[in-house]
Amino acid sequence: MNSEFELSTSRRLGQIFSVVVYTFVCYLSIALPLAVLPSFVYHTLGFSPFMAGFIISAQSIATLITRPQAGRYADLIGAKKVVVIGLMCCAFSGLFYIFGFWLKATPLLALGSIFLGRLLLGWGESFTSTGSMLWGSTLVGSKHIAQVISWNGVATYGAIAIGAPVGVWIDNDWQLQGLGIFVIVVGLVAFALALKRSPVTVIAGKRIPFQQVFGRIWPFGMGLALSSVGFSVVTAFITLYFAAHHWLGAAYTLTLFSIGFMGMRLLFGQTINRYGGLRVSLSSLVIETVGLLLIGLAPNVWAAVIGAFLTGTGFSLVFPGLGVEAVKRVDVDNQGAALGAYSAFFDLSLAVAAPLAGIAISYTGLGSIYLYAAGLVFVAAIMTRQMVVRREKTLLAHE
Repeated sequence: MNSEFELSTSRRLGQIFSVVVYTFVCYLSIALPLAVLPSFVYHTLGFSPFMAGFIISAQSIATLITRPQAGRYADLIGAKKVVVIGLMCCAFSGLFYIFGFWLKATPLLALGSIFLGRLLLGWGESFTSTGSMLWGSTLVGSKHIAQVISWNGVATYGAIAIGAPVGVWIDNDWQLQGLGIFVIVVGLVAFALALKRSPVTVIAGKRIPFQQVFGRIWPFGMGLALSSVGFSVVTAFITLYFAAHHWLGAAYTLTLFSIGFMGMRLLFGQTINRYGGLRVSLSSLVIETVGLLLIGLAPNVWAAVIGAFLTGTGFSLVFPGLGVEAVKRVDVDNQGAALGAYSAFFDLSLAVAAPLAGIAISYTGLGSIYLYAAGLVFVAAIMTRQMVVRREKTLLAHE
């Protein structure tokens, strides 16, 4: 299918929704056990809090490792096939939760089963999410990839918001085995629906080595990684920060953070096509920096709440804004590899930011991590500003 044709706005959105629904199912599978597995590993199996946290992190590690391969396979065999593989992995991760529940009398075997399920889920995340973005771009045209990435993110965080409380509810009534069954059923339904879809045409062309793809997109990936630190420290530590100040409303603050994030994508996602990914990202990074400074220097709860809202608002369009620019650096037949490599910077940032912030807290206190994060996001803004200047000089030189 030609990636540069035009669709009406309503039909284009319909095509995007028809694909990002698979991302929604994937992240629903991720969110459902988030609040359940740590308690099961710690209380039921009797392992340490570290091991409970490691079981959750195992999925992110698997995602980071497999993300580049997901993009390359999407280029080689087609986005649909990659999504189908990813959904199958998501579905069968639930089977290992069931085994873990059945084996709880032998904690090591139960833990090993759950660990394998988390690895399988990480594989499913990288394949489903990356494949869905490339599939959507193929359906609506690569010029609308910013819109595809934006809606993919809305599906991601919408699923996380819904999945965690639903997972707790299922666990209360049917325990971990019921949760595993639900993950299997939801994943297999999405798998069956994806399998029925028309195949995605694989664009014939020269596949450049991954090292070359990485070399072209790394500045944008680095900007994404630095900006993601703000996202990490808000979601991971805002509850502790509020408790340290004896403030109420940490949960509502996270809700406002999410509203700012999703609201920007829904209302202003189109500005990327209008003003360019670099300019939108630069403005967004400045807003995120201000938000993090407000949290770190907050004299009262309202300043911290507003800061969290601004952080979510600012971070929202950085991923699609810089992502559009990263994808432009390669031909259409290498866009999957570019998306995979670019997304891996986000995965890496999430994997290392929270642990490093935890170490920093031990030495300089909770408030300091928001100031450090603001500094890193500001570095991303400087990098983005330099890219804007270089582009303007290049355009002037060609006039």
